[in-house]
Amino acid sequence: MEEFEELRPLLFSIAYRILGSVSEAEDAVQETWLRYRTSGTEPESAKAFLSAVVTRVSINVLRSARFRREEYVGQWFPEPLLTDPYEDPERAAELADSVSMAALLLLERLSPLERAVFVLRDVFGFGFPEIASAVGRSEAACRQLAVRARRHMEAGRPRFEADRRERDELADRFFDAFREGDLDGLRELLAADVQLTSDGGGKAPQLQRPILGADHVARLLAAVAAPLARIGVTVEPHELNAQPGALFRDRDGRILNAFVLDVAEGRIQAIRMVINPDKLGHLGPVADAWTLSRAFTQARRAAP
Repeated sequence: MEEFEELRPLLFSIAYRILGSVSEAEDAVQETWLRYRTSGTEPESAKAFLSAVVTRVSINVLRSARFRREEYVGQWFPEPLLTDPYEDPERAAELADSVSMAALLLLERLSPLERAVFVLRDVFGFGFPEIASAVGRSEAACRQLAVRARRHMEAGRPRFEADRRERDELADRFFDAFREGDLDGLRELLAADVQLTSDGGGKAPQLQRPILGADHVARLLAAVAAPLARIGVTVEPHELNAQPGALFRDRDGRILNAFVLDVAEGRIQAIRMVINPDKLGHLGPVADAWTLSRAFTQARRAAP
């Protein structure tokens, strides 16, 4: 039990990157524990055994999840992650990059096997013998899967701001400008081709289409700030998926949505809003988005 608990952060981090879902990753880790507990033999390496099991469980879950995601209402985003429980100073850059929303969305383009091999090899640095055992393929096949996965990821990989301090300062300025409804201040921080997108899954009010361009995005954000404040919604900056972001809360502290910012070249390149309540429950009590939406509309109409 003690050995399993020591490895739990690693197992969750593997599963989350394969699945893009906190709840599904937690279920995969629990299933791994059950298999470990009922295993009749003591593995030579608990880390290798458990990593292989959680990978196989996650691949199976992903195969069924992909069909559900094809029928998903609107844009699908991963579940926001407050903190990654696994730390490895030697792979800090790989771990942070691979957990970003943009990287997880790129991983969605890969087959389940490519995704698993990429996560094990490029993110966590597993050797090909261990990877081959985990995914049930030969080492040669795993090398080919890794090459294909790496090619797909490199082709679409965004370039984020290298200086974390500057990135976080820009995010602070953005949320300050948002709270103040400062149109010019917002526009100044946005890339010319910035995109604002939302994931409500049909279970919360969401944008019908992405909002494109600095002027359109800035105008929308500046227009909603005051009505949100009037109905008691507050903005709590918080790192999400190793990126600057924020949690929006109602007057009772319940979570309305999560904002995640992509920052590069001194500007905000993308803003992703997760509003689907099913994807927010692991962060705390969730607000009633529909009720708040009606209150927001009334507040906006009542504005002088």
